[in-house]
Amino acid sequence: MTLASNEQAQIIRTEGGLTIALTRITLYDVMDYLTAGYPAKLIREKLCLSDHQVEVALSYIDAHRAEVEAEYQEVLQIAEDNRQYWEERNREHFARLAAMSPKPGKETLRAKLQAWKDRLEFTV
Repeated sequence: MTLASNEQAQIIRTEGGLTIALTRITLYDVMDYLTAGYPAKLIREKLCLSDHQVEVALSYIDAHRAEVEAEYQEVLQIAEDNRQYWEERNREHFARLAAMSPKPGKETLRAKLQAWKDRLEFTV
C-alpha cells in the first residue's frame, strides 16, 4: 500500500485502487453513490462510514476530480466488460437449464417458488 495523499493517510492506494484507510471501501464505491445523487449522510449510512471518513473521501474527490473521475470510468468499463464476458459465457448454460423439464415430485415446491416470484414482482 502506498499513500495517495498527505491527508493523514486517510486515502490510500491499494490493489483495488484508491481506498478509504482501514476499510475496503474504494472511492469508486463513493462515486457510484455521488453519481446517483446521494447526499453525504446517505452515503455514510449505505457504506457504514464515519462522518470523518466521508468528509475525507469527498474532499479527496473534489481536490483530485480529474484523476478520480478517469479511474472511475476505467473501473466502470472493466465492470461492464466483465459483465458482458460472463453473460456471453453463460448464455448457453442458462438456455440449457431453462429448457430442462422439471423433476417429478417437485410440483408443490415449484408452485410455492412461483408464488413468491409473483409476489416479489408485484411489490417492485
